[in-house]
Amino acid sequence: MDSDRRPDSAEDTFGRGGSGIDARVNDPARKGLTGTAPANLYLPIIDAEQITRPPDGRSIAAQPRWRQDFPIDLPHDQYVARRDFMKFMILTSAAFAAGQAWIAVQNLIRRRRGQPPIARVATLDDVPVGGSTVFSYPGDNDHCLLVRPTTDTLIAYSQSCTHLSCAVLPRVDEARIYCPCHDGVFDMSSGRPIAGPPQRPLTRVQLDVRRGVVYATGIERRTV
Repeated sequence: MDSDRRPDSAEDTFGRGGSGIDARVNDPARKGLTGTAPANLYLPIIDAEQITRPPDGRSIAAQPRWRQDFPIDLPHDQYVARRDFMKFMILTSAAFAAGQAWIAVQNLIRRRRGQPPIARVATLDDVPVGGSTVFSYPGDNDHCLLVRPTTDTLIAYSQSCTHLSCAVLPRVDEARIYCPCHDGVFDMSSGRPIAGPPQRPLTRVQLDVRRGVVYATGIERRTV
């Protein structure tokens, strides 16, 4: 019967002018298709405004240096901005790594000489003028006091009073360092005792400032 005859072409299946595709895999009409959709149906659509086109029509490589550094179109401008940011990050990371390597080498030399290590204390932004902060140096249990009486002045002492090791406190407005245990008073600029029972000056911490960072570099113990 005619109803049992298998179609031999796409026209037999869908009629002349039909838009369907024969289900048979070997049908020539399926060429270029994935499943039942054209192979290029899902290709990304490129926004014309996102295509880099120099105004003179030449390639990017043929453009003068000033146009490469100061592009006039958004995609290339974003590329330059990312490139400059990566350069900045690489240089900053290299400078940080070099600084840390320098500190490590210095600490190795100092350790061989029996000297205390170099340690980061704070940044200048961490200590406002008239302010102070506490840190540990050279050991974790060696508490010290960093004071900034003026913009260009940084002073650091051991926080242990030389009388009975009570923790001393700064009085920046009076230019004094005060021990609350027995009313001991030290001169802030020199660390020497000026009142109360203490007889010896506070142990001074030597400082160094590099690129806005304060480092402790040594201990100066004094008897007068």
